[in-house]
Amino acid sequence: MAGSITPGAPPPPAGPPTQKVSDVIASFRPSRRFKPPSPGTASVTSLDFDDTGELAIVARDDDTLQIYNCKEGKHAKELKSQKYGVHLARFSHHAQSIIYASTKIDDTIRYLSTHDNSYIRYFKGHTDTVTSISLCPSSDTFLSCSRDNTVRLWNLSSPNYHGLLNLHGAYLATYDPSATVMAIASPATQSVLLYDVRNYDKPPFATWDMQELEQRFLGREKGEWTKIEFTNDGKSLLIATNGSGHFILDAFSGDIVHFCHRRAGSSGRLSAGATATNHGTNIPNGNTPTVGQGDVCISPDGQFLISGSGSDGLLVWDIAQAPAPNNFLEPQDPLPGPGKSAIVGYNPRTNLIASADKELYLWQPDADLML
Repeated sequence: MAGSITPGAPPPPAGPPTQKVSDVIASFRPSRRFKPPSPGTASVTSLDFDDTGELAIVARDDDTLQIYNCKEGKHAKELKSQKYGVHLARFSHHAQSIIYASTKIDDTIRYLSTHDNSYIRYFKGHTDTVTSISLCPSSDTFLSCSRDNTVRLWNLSSPNYHGLLNLHGAYLATYDPSATVMAIASPATQSVLLYDVRNYDKPPFATWDMQELEQRFLGREKGEWTKIEFTNDGKSLLIATNGSGHFILDAFSGDIVHFCHRRAGSSGRLSAGATATNHGTNIPNGNTPTVGQGDVCISPDGQFLISGSGSDGLLVWDIAQAPAPNNFLEPQDPLPGPGKSAIVGYNPRTNLIASADKELYLWQPDADLML
């Protein structure tokens, strides 16, 4: 049956990496389902792929890390962080090591060898919940944001941060593809700041006020920001929300290009700024909203935005098209699939999408739908 999920079987072979996304995007269907590793209600809170696209890692709020082999469609390894908790797990540029934020005891960022489950280094400095971690695309430096109102710059080779910005409510940050610009989002002040990476200690070279756009497109709802990301060509910047849509901005001027509208609205996950610290406490899952990293991603070619719909399946917008006079962009026909997609990611090397809430799904183009 086209689009059916076969438990216990690997997904069909992915199309070649050179296959145009536009040729296959409408045919994506869930091909592999992974149930939670243990009975219960644990949820996936973050997702990342390694540079080769072979591996995916998810953090869960049962304090475990799960690694999957995307090429084989198999679960590869479980790592536990019961003492410190785990969120925002990110591969380094070496697939055998990751960094992640602690959610218990303290706010240290931990550098872990996945080969033998041993810690390589600790990055200490933040004094409140870490809300964002972004690895530089071309080096072993990374950015972290926190509810302590700081953005810190680190290098994997040193336990000490080498840069510090004191910014109110700066909960999200990312590098542009050239690694020369870092964009920092402050939902609290409704602003986006752009810094020259080489001169981060100087004032931002651009500041964009998002207040008018939020009022225009979100109205009284004021969806909270969940993610910031450049397209791979560096021309557009995504500001994702947990409300009725996502903003696509011109990365040079800050002007609105598209407001990607979704009628069903939020996936129900907390935004970065609303993350509960919960240090030393155990609040049963289900009694408090689960954290996330945004239910949205951009295809590697920069043409499509893929997002959770707020209900079942995925929504897709063609963000490469010319903007409408009112800048509203409605999604294409939805991609049908079971379950809410609260976390979404696009493999950097092959046409494979991962989505998750409590279960993880791998999506691939269905050959029968491309005939």
